[in-house]
Amino acid sequence: MQPNTLLDALLDEAGISHAGLAAHVNQAGRARGLALRYEHTAVARWLKGQRPRGQVPDLICEVLGARLRRPVTLDDIGLGVPGGAGVTHGSPLSGFVERATALWRSDEQQRPHILGAAAVTGTPAVMPVWEWENPPEDADVSREGRTRVSMSDITMLRAARAHYELMYRRAGGIATRARIVGFLNAEAAPLLRGGYNDALGRQLHRATGGLVAVAGICAYDSDAHGLAQRYFHQGLRLAKASGDRGLGAYVIALLVNQSLFMGEFRQAVAFAEAALRTAGRQITPALAADLYAMQAKAYAHIGDGSGALRCIRRAEAEAERIRPGHEPDETGYVQPGLVNVQVAEALLSLGDLSGAREHAAAAVRTPAHDRGRVHRLAMLSQIELRQGEADRAARTAAEMAERARGMESQRLRDRLREVREHLVASGCGEAREAAGLIDGALRVPL
Repeated sequence: MQPNTLLDALLDEAGISHAGLAAHVNQAGRARGLALRYEHTAVARWLKGQRPRGQVPDLICEVLGARLRRPVTLDDIGLGVPGGAGVTHGSPLSGFVERATALWRSDEQQRPHILGAAAVTGTPAVMPVWEWENPPEDADVSREGRTRVSMSDITMLRAARAHYELMYRRAGGIATRARIVGFLNAEAAPLLRGGYNDALGRQLHRATGGLVAVAGICAYDSDAHGLAQRYFHQGLRLAKASGDRGLGAYVIALLVNQSLFMGEFRQAVAFAEAALRTAGRQITPALAADLYAMQAKAYAHIGDGSGALRCIRRAEAEAERIRPGHEPDETGYVQPGLVNVQVAEALLSLGDLSGAREHAAAAVRTPAHDRGRVHRLAMLSQIELRQGEADRAARTAAEMAERARGMESQRLRDRLREVREHLVASGCGEAREAAGLIDGALRVPL
């Protein structure tokens, strides 16, 4: 089940509580000869994605329509089709926009059923990628609306994406997410509902897609995996509307990374293949290098050494083709050394410690932003421990902890705890001091 953000948004707009909606539905049901006894707990289940039985969806429309003094349809409340609240693909853009902006609103209001939603697996996880990859395309994305969108609005959205991405790199996703979601609600939502021609609309959807992708990254970094996945799926739909296959491939790379974290290794391989195949010439060397490197990690985790090594070679070849200044803003995260640390992780999974050490050390020697450097140092420390160099690993971990201080990131905290646990288990002389530094970095409140 996916949370019904459309119903949640209409309840908020109507100013009606969960208990109030249940009471009004019961009353409306009595007028039709129905003996209903719903309470606020039933409404909470509806908001979590459960579909009400029988005539109840129609009664909800009746109650909310009377309260809002306008017609309210089943599509408006996310119940037009079973599971409709979670649909973002395979529907007209106008319906997608309403669903997307309803999610942003619920996220900003920190609705528990949104924040705690689990990531979907199986067919629901695969379908958004399949629908991005296959026809039909959006023939015309123009829209009539009160607010006329201009190129200055597009420029503002692009600048905001760069700003929030930099904030994420410096402070972490937990600190950044509320700010970017607030911006989506205040600035991006009115523009998507505004008026624009097809050409400008495609640029608008591309710029918004870049922002939504960063919101998904921040949700992922906050351990809200179901929410992150929904943002990534939104990003794919926006990329399709923009006609930019490269943007779609970038969003799929984010889904590949999440799949790796969730242990869905075969899905990670398949998603990366879809991005590489479908984006074709629109995919840049930086993005191709990252996709091949993540594929290598996935193959290594499922024990396919030949597949991993093949992807490592392709990742390294693509990395050599990267030309600074010729990449889109979104692929700026593929900094020098990123492929090295990805390859190091793959080789570590394959048991090639010396090869992993060589790549991890090369990654650490290469300049990177603080967040990236923390991950690189964590990987090197882990390899040094595996090679029996515990004191050296402790010194590497100490530098890692200093770099991580002040960052509000659940992923970094997980990495720091993992390194600390292995250091303490080693019993080396410098482990206690390094563990203390890691504890200090972990004291940042989340």
